[in-house]
Amino acid sequence: MLRCARNDGVGIPEQLSLARRGVLAAGVGFAVLLLAPSSARARPSLQEAIRGFAGGAEIHPGRIKFDIPPLVENGNAVGVTVAVDSPMTAADHVRRIGLFNEKNPQADMVVFHLGPRSGRASVATRLRLATSQTIVALAEMSDGTVWSAEADVIVTLAACIEDLS
Repeated sequence: MLRCARNDGVGIPEQLSLARRGVLAAGVGFAVLLLAPSSARARPSLQEAIRGFAGGAEIHPGRIKFDIPPLVENGNAVGVTVAVDSPMTAADHVRRIGLFNEKNPQADMVVFHLGPRSGRASVATRLRLATSQTIVALAEMSDGTVWSAEADVIVTLAACIEDLS
């Protein structure tokens, strides 16, 4: 006769109940690991994020027009435009444009994927900046070359407040 976890004899058998508790405990433990604060996880440095985007290719300065204000009052929404000098043909076009930072919680802010049908190699967006920092724009071309531009931005009212040490 199976003993049940409830007194009325209609409940779940005790062996099955213990197995369910073990699975539940393991699931809760896994969820805690996934939801750990971002400060507990390692943030890649700016240089590591740039190397990851470039994939070992040499990075050349130039070909990018990077428009971001040098002084912003509020880091919650900083407008930025990146335009790359490219004819955007099937033989010569921009594959990706990436924006990277040195002090936000994530070093890679955004990567745009383009192709010859994009028409223009230009993107515009708004960024959240944790504090005054350097922002780097990279463009990967169809021939595998990577071009860069960078800008220093002074932020008077920070966004993304976390432990930035």
